[in-house]
Amino acid sequence: MDANALDDSSTFRVGLIGYGLAGSVFHAPLIAATEGLVLDTVVTSSPERQRQARGEFPDVRLADSADELWGRADELDLIVIASPNRTHVPLARAALEAGLPTVVDKPLAATAAEAEELTALAEARGLLLSVFQNRRWDNDFRTLEKLLAEGALGEVWRFESRFERWRPRLKGGWRESGDPAEVGGLLYDLGSHLVDQALTLFGPAESVYAEVDVRRPGAQTDDDTFIALTHAGGVRSHLWMSATTAQLGPRFRVLGSRAGYVKYGLDPQEAALREGLRPTARPAAPAAEWGTEPESAWGRLGAGESPLTSGGTPVPTLRGDYPAYYAAVAAALRDGTPPPVTAAEAAAALHVLEAAQVSAAERRTVRIEVPA
Repeated sequence: MDANALDDSSTFRVGLIGYGLAGSVFHAPLIAATEGLVLDTVVTSSPERQRQARGEFPDVRLADSADELWGRADELDLIVIASPNRTHVPLARAALEAGLPTVVDKPLAATAAEAEELTALAEARGLLLSVFQNRRWDNDFRTLEKLLAEGALGEVWRFESRFERWRPRLKGGWRESGDPAEVGGLLYDLGSHLVDQALTLFGPAESVYAEVDVRRPGAQTDDDTFIALTHAGGVRSHLWMSATTAQLGPRFRVLGSRAGYVKYGLDPQEAALREGLRPTARPAAPAAEWGTEPESAWGRLGAGESPLTSGGTPVPTLRGDYPAYYAAVAAALRDGTPPPVTAAEAAAALHVLEAAQVSAAERRTVRIEVPA
């Protein structure tokens, strides 16, 4: 039997490493909402976060260190790594060597080479290794996928995608550290999502041009970054990620031979999770309001018109569906099916991010070898 496939009647016990923003806001609630998964153990050395975890999940076991998990690996079925970026590779390696299927928050690693080493280790052990790219289940991304599948835009020529914020003051913490070991900065944070979405929609990139800037006083790592990709299929993707945008652009502007699609605003699921709202457990349908947005936020489809003057046709936005990620992980554990996001896909995105660093440093376009 495939090492990823377990008995249909099994409830998969999850060990969650890290209970900061990623662990407490995203992973723990989504795990708890997934039929067939149970949050067994939370690893955090912070007494405050331990109290928080126990308050939200009274039956959860607590551990101060991930090392406590490896000694009782037979009591767990899945490890989820939601700790700081610098720990992703060593923890994922330890989990796989302990024989445990593993989910890692993005980015999987600092380099594509490290990601490929983890991929090879998981394959050699016959274990699931997946990366949490939840933005593939954003409401706007799902809507764009549908439009592309229907051919509503014709031949796509240009894909513009933005994660822009106005945060003129530094927040501090490892995400804004200039230490390369921390894998901080927007290129690896928001850029991991933007590049993954572009590659998912339009396939491999064959060249990369990037501008990576540090704008805010006292900032140590990039906070205003632009990446231009040329995909092997001919589509050009322009990707912006910024903490210094005083006027926000559209989340998506996608231009094709027949029409264009423009969408403003962000998927509501992150805000809902931060506010303590929760999706219902699978397989039951999520609550009617989960992942939905008002008609006033819908994108518009048209040609030769401006969405700012209500030009084009409103396109109903599909429901955002972050719970689908862990539902697919549970299915992969149960049936041995492929995970919802593979480590190989994460490595491909890391090749692009590394090329972007080189491009910005050397002020040139960098070519990427695209597999035949």
